[in-house]
Amino acid sequence: MSWSKAVFSKMINEIGFESETNELVVTFKNGRKAAYEGVSEAVADELSRAASVGTMFGQEIKDRYPFRYV
Repeated sequence: MSWSKAVFSKMINEIGFESETNELVVTFKNGRKAAYEGVSEAVADELSRAASVGTMFGQEIKDRYPFRYV
């Protein structure tokens, strides 16, 4: 199942998950969109509900998973 959710963050507009490719899709405030490979849906869901989306993204996602701009 794929989903996306708008989030409250200074750097991120939306968090999504693509179940077919097992990718976290992040849409940044600057309009760029990146797909992070190998992120579980549980982690994507946790990120979408985090008290500080930007902090969790920086600590748990940014430098831990390979990504590409989409």
